[in-house]
Amino acid sequence: MKNVLEFLENSAKKRPEAVACGDEKEELSYARLLAASQKAGAFLAGYTAPRKPVALYLEKSVPALIGFFGIVYAGGFYSVLDPSQPKARTCKILATLEPAVVLTDEENKAKLVTILEEMQAAYPDFNCPTLFALEQLPGIKERQHEALSALKKQGVEDLALTEKEENMLAGIREQAMDVDPLYVNFTSGSTGVPKGVTVGHRSVISFISSFVDIFGICQEDVLGNQAPFDFDVSVKDIYSALCVGCRLQLIPRRFFSQPMDLMDYLVEKKITNLTWAVSALCFVSVMNGLEYKVPEAVKRIMFSGEVMPIKHLRHWQQFLPDAMYVNLYGPTEITCNCSYYILDREFKEGEKLPLGKTFPNEKIILLGEDGKEVLPGRKVPSQTNPDQTEYPEGEILVTGAGLAIGYYKDPEKTAEAFCQNPLQTAYYERCYKTGDLARYNEKGELVYCSRKDFQIKRMGHRIELGEIESAAMTIDTVSRALAIYEAETQKLLLFYTGEADKKVIAGTLRGMLPPFMLPNKTIQVPEMPLTKNGKIDRAALLEGMKI
Repeated sequence: MKNVLEFLENSAKKRPEAVACGDEKEELSYARLLAASQKAGAFLAGYTAPRKPVALYLEKSVPALIGFFGIVYAGGFYSVLDPSQPKARTCKILATLEPAVVLTDEENKAKLVTILEEMQAAYPDFNCPTLFALEQLPGIKERQHEALSALKKQGVEDLALTEKEENMLAGIREQAMDVDPLYVNFTSGSTGVPKGVTVGHRSVISFISSFVDIFGICQEDVLGNQAPFDFDVSVKDIYSALCVGCRLQLIPRRFFSQPMDLMDYLVEKKITNLTWAVSALCFVSVMNGLEYKVPEAVKRIMFSGEVMPIKHLRHWQQFLPDAMYVNLYGPTEITCNCSYYILDREFKEGEKLPLGKTFPNEKIILLGEDGKEVLPGRKVPSQTNPDQTEYPEGEILVTGAGLAIGYYKDPEKTAEAFCQNPLQTAYYERCYKTGDLARYNEKGELVYCSRKDFQIKRMGHRIELGEIESAAMTIDTVSRALAIYEAETQKLLLFYTGEADKKVIAGTLRGMLPPFMLPNKTIQVPEMPLTKNGKIDRAALLEGMKI
């Protein structure tokens, strides 16, 4: 394989009448999805060129998927812009991408037109792209918002390609390579400019082929997609479904603030697989969604993005004890994930879930502060008590087939983050420095500690903010906890949600942590604000405290 479209084509050949994807409004068979994507691709090829970006400004939907694959059939790569994000961020991303074409929908078209008009004034060199609403694309405008039975009767005859279109698509595919870009996902950048992580076909093919095989995802599954399309968790849902020929069911964003509607949807659609952000699973447990209704068809629950709180994990396990639970780890730059741990034992409050083993064709290197590899079983003098020993930390470096191409139009950041493996001097081996700290535990398992950014020095001691959070989370009435160090005031702050009394928290922490790790201030918040990728938004917490 050298193109992800082969996943779609193979499944359409094997299961043409099977449902490929569905949302609230419609569902499409594999035959229809393939034909519509090819028709859209033939149209878009007249407006873009191979290895050029096409942006999408819309919410996730079945038509958006046709847009994705149409872009790839046209030889390009796609980048999704979330309409709910700030206008300034959208402008920065568009200025970086400089797409020849932007796809949107009727709901968001007027808003995008305003943004593009403002960009032409703010960025004199910006060439305004051609704008299409999805509803205008051949392959999409013919579809009917009807039941699957009607779509089956409709067939694909109205989407038949002309001989000229067939030859054009064949020529585009012939010159394509597996190292070509497939998508660009923009993550936050420390300078305020979003970083465009560019991922190629080869990386997705390698990862997804292993992912579905390891976890036994098959054509009978129904994958419940939680993540927005501009978040790489959705890559696992979309391409796993195409790979095995199963159904991808898109869960509307609003359901993640409506727990009863969410649980009704999971049950109604007979969802079997949840590959969700940790925050989404915590939302269900905090809002007592499982007490309302249990989606008994679910047989796999996989989570990533943040550390999974043990109390929330145990809540899910209480209601779905027979499901497979998987801790996934890996940054966007390694194409979704590089390691997995299938939970095989019970974990207590305060314990850390192992990162597990690497996926095939991936490798994790734990690099110590001394520049040497940290290996299981090795101990060093304790940072807090020289008379004792501890398992040392190291930074996680990752390498393998899943490595991203780099950051779009940002060679400096690419060179800084993607570098030569410092332990390999015999030949070139490219790796990515994650900025994540980990250590091996007494069982020889690799466990996540914190971000390098979240490691601080206070009163002469090195402190992991994650250790403070874990201690607070052992309190039954604390549902989430987050520690932040304010460098300007040199104060350690602990934010939490739940009904716990601050005095109870202070007393518990005094019994678990040394004095130099105790927070200066404990702040109760009604809920943890989240970034667009579903992680706790630290900046918003601090801003809220000032207000």
